[in-house]
Amino acid sequence: MDKTLPTVAQAVAEIPDGAVVMIGGFGGSGAPIELVHALIDRFLATGHPRALTVVNNNAGNGHVGLAALIEQGMVKKLVCSFPRSADPRVFTEKFLAGEIELELVPQGTLAERIRAGGAGIPAFYTPTSYGTDLAKGKPVEEFDGRPYVRERWLKADFALIKALKGDRLGNLVFNKAARNFNPLMAMAAAKTIVQVSAIVEPGAIDPESVVTPGIFVQGLVEVAAPAQEEELNRAGARYPEIAA
Repeated sequence: MDKTLPTVAQAVAEIPDGAVVMIGGFGGSGAPIELVHALIDRFLATGHPRALTVVNNNAGNGHVGLAALIEQGMVKKLVCSFPRSADPRVFTEKFLAGEIELELVPQGTLAERIRAGGAGIPAFYTPTSYGTDLAKGKPVEEFDGRPYVRERWLKADFALIKALKGDRLGNLVFNKAARNFNPLMAMAAAKTIVQVSAIVEPGAIDPESVVTPGIFVQGLVEVAAPAQEEELNRAGARYPEIAA
């Protein structure tokens, strides 16, 4: 089955209001900037989607990518582990104004909750956060004399991720550190949309090199020269440009 899509606009066209959307990346590494910006373009043209719940490692930087998504008022709730990154002013202002909710999750717990969602494990136990505000209201059990907090899986309606290369069947290879939350999110979402630098024919990727099998991918679009969040921020970029 050929899973390729012609444009980034078509790739994000089905995301509805209120959706839970996982967005890959660890900082800018592996962040699908073009897919996120296409979602903003759709919002500016139609007023949708809105009231999104976004799952990401951080809260965005500057005025591009996830930060731009938040700046447009499209995000109702953010689930992340690191809301105070290099330049989180957009999220900070929205949060202090009461315009966005935050669910703070320790980084390892966030990764494991996403992995559990993809593996069909509804809950697991971890010692992380025990005795802190993050554990309030959560069940605690003792194993081998040590208290553990029960955490629930995380699943999403959509995942937007970035890979280096993919074949038309959706098999993916990632570039170095871009293999961060992306493979986990691909498994935890009902529909995974991927931007890749190159789409190749089936068989062109060594099966031993495939990180995410195509069964976890529902659509992929080629973005031959993807933007890098850090480079955009160093240049003082804003998205959309008309917001400058």
